[in-house]
Amino acid sequence: MIRINRTTVLKFFVIVMLNIVTILLLRSYLQPQQSVDALSKIGSRGEEVRLLQEKLQERGLYTGSIDGIYGTQTEEAVKRFQRQQGLTVDGIAGSKTLKALGITSAERPTNSSISTSDFNLLARIISAEARGEPYSGQVAVGAVILNRVAHPSFPDTISGVIYQPGAFSCVNDGQINEPVSDSAYNAARDALNGVDPSGGAIYYYNPAKTSNQWIRSRPVITTIGDHVFAK
Repeated sequence: MIRINRTTVLKFFVIVMLNIVTILLLRSYLQPQQSVDALSKIGSRGEEVRLLQEKLQERGLYTGSIDGIYGTQTEEAVKRFQRQQGLTVDGIAGSKTLKALGITSAERPTNSSISTSDFNLLARIISAEARGEPYSGQVAVGAVILNRVAHPSFPDTISGVIYQPGAFSCVNDGQINEPVSDSAYNAARDALNGVDPSGGAIYYYNPAKTSNQWIRSRPVITTIGDHVFAK
């Protein structure tokens, strides 16, 4: 008859548990980490990092590629910005640094298929073209941009549609570079998520501000605020 020593069994159990804990710790250490906040430090990457680079570039602090990779150039640009603002110079884009740059959660897209730069550009033109319009009218302007992207008669990118020569007066007169309203970011997000108060329109105009007879001849779908939406 085999006699089992309780002390030996207990030691064996402890050794097994320690091995399991060690394996779990090693797996956690070796497994690629999912960054909760892409705007943190060297090694972070993604669309949010693109936004950081764009903001730094606008201030003349970053001259590298807008590639969404938080490398040494991005870190040095962050440090230069932190020195300017009297912040702790650590090269890490923490909450204080982001706030000083004017980066808020409102500027981040929820649609993973769209880049941050395109999202911001869409919000920018909505703000420039529909400032003062009802919120549904702002979403409708964003929807028109997206409807054009999907239409064979227009460029197939958001930037291509917006910067198509002669397409939008706000591009020519510089209003597209004015500060963007929070509602425009929300409207861009809704448009990207499929909300289309325009009813599928690919044109819109303000009857009080245009004498273009061709645009007035387009079949009208709906009117929202001061804008007529047409196909």
